[in-house]
Amino acid sequence: MNPAVAQPTDGKKVFKELGTCSRTFHFLLNREFGHNRPGEERASDTLAGGILREGHQCGMLWGASLAIGAEAYRTCKDRDQAIRAAVAATQTVMQSFREREGTINCREITHCNFSSRWSFAKYMITRRYRHCFTLAQEWAPKAVQAAREGLQASGQAGPCRSCAAEVAERMGATEEQAIMVSGFAGGLGLSGGGCGALAAAVWMQALKWSREEDRSPYDNPDSQRTLETFLQATHGKMTCREISGKRFQTVDAHTRFLDQDGCDALMKVLEMG
Repeated sequence: MNPAVAQPTDGKKVFKELGTCSRTFHFLLNREFGHNRPGEERASDTLAGGILREGHQCGMLWGASLAIGAEAYRTCKDRDQAIRAAVAATQTVMQSFREREGTINCREITHCNFSSRWSFAKYMITRRYRHCFTLAQEWAPKAVQAAREGLQASGQAGPCRSCAAEVAERMGATEEQAIMVSGFAGGLGLSGGGCGALAAAVWMQALKWSREEDRSPYDNPDSQRTLETFLQATHGKMTCREISGKRFQTVDAHTRFLDQDGCDALMKVLEMG
């Protein structure tokens, strides 16, 4: 770790103030990169608990990936390079997280089904939440360092696509917002987990809703309807590897899959919300 680079030391405090793990890490990494985006950060509340409390990848990872995508947009020379950088840096951050926790999934870390009031009550009564606060405090510096290293290491070239970025664009995202979610590709950093295109659509719905309502979109009905429509289209499947039938080893493999209209029908469903 480069001692000359400032690292966050207030992860627990920020978590308590902002309320969700996803927003916390979106904010922390944005701050370290020097470009906070309050509206986009607030919209990331919906990714807490593993995408609308469904228990998939930890919200800290979704939030971190959004900040990574924003930095890739600012620092890369073109769209293809930015998508590659966002995916690569997201993978680096996920590896750091997995080395600490042994998993990337919310439910395996918290032992909580956040969609169940009883399970959430148990999570609070047993004070399991303290583990999440400690994780935010202790892992935040490593997350920043991993993000910086991942962004610097991605030097590949060539055409590149992200399912998440393209869904976001279909829903009216700016170029910057599309690149922000591009690291969600292939189930977040090509991990095959909870669908990245779904996460992008949920975030876009939350961004629009929170601007109109001027409050946290954590329980907003638009994102929930998007999830319900998605589950109907996939017959209850939520992970990329189940839906696509593939585990993408490289961003080029993911790009080829999209070039062959892979998941195009599902992306159209998400676009319509």
